[in-house]
Amino acid sequence: MNEPMPSATASRGRPKDPAKRQAILDAAKHLFLTHGFTGASMDAVANEAGVSKLTVYSHFSDKETLFTAAIEAKCVSQMPVIMFNLEPGMPVAEMLQKIGEAFLEMIYHEDSLKLMRLLSAVGAQDQTMANLFYEAGPMRTRNEMIRFLRRACDLDQLRVLNPERASELFFGMLQGGCTHIQIMLGCSEPPSAKEVSAHVEEVVRVFTRAYGPN
Repeated sequence: MNEPMPSATASRGRPKDPAKRQAILDAAKHLFLTHGFTGASMDAVANEAGVSKLTVYSHFSDKETLFTAAIEAKCVSQMPVIMFNLEPGMPVAEMLQKIGEAFLEMIYHEDSLKLMRLLSAVGAQDQTMANLFYEAGPMRTRNEMIRFLRRACDLDQLRVLNPERASELFFGMLQGGCTHIQIMLGCSEPPSAKEVSAHVEEVVRVFTRAYGPN
């Protein structure tokens, strides 16, 4: 659960240092991947980041907030919100290609694989970690995709009656079946950039045929 927050009265009103914030996020990511949510303490994060515990709390009010921020930072770095901003004149197929490639690069990144394997191992005993991860990662990506699909419909580039279901189908096709499981289990290496591009192209072709405006 939450660790007690030390008094931050002395630091109120002071501008937060972006470099220290990034150091805290980097330390948190490493410790959460190594020890899980329960095993990583705010003291350990402070020591790893080379800052005081008060500094950690001045940036992140509790461990849940820190974990969520670490996951969100990872997602934003690889799938920024702007990636889902569809404007008039932007070909939807090209946008879907970029989204698909970024998604696969993100989930098959070494850190992502470590986290998913850790969640698979301890998720049942560390439900807080599992819930926070889902809300900050998969749910965020899903919501952005739903927004993208609705926008594509508004621009008459797609015809999607159920954007929530269409989002599930798109990401489901990207991950596929047996190959994805093999990668998650460590029985197979992640695909190369060329393989990712070819796979996403096929998924986009099928998806746009199913949901094309005509």
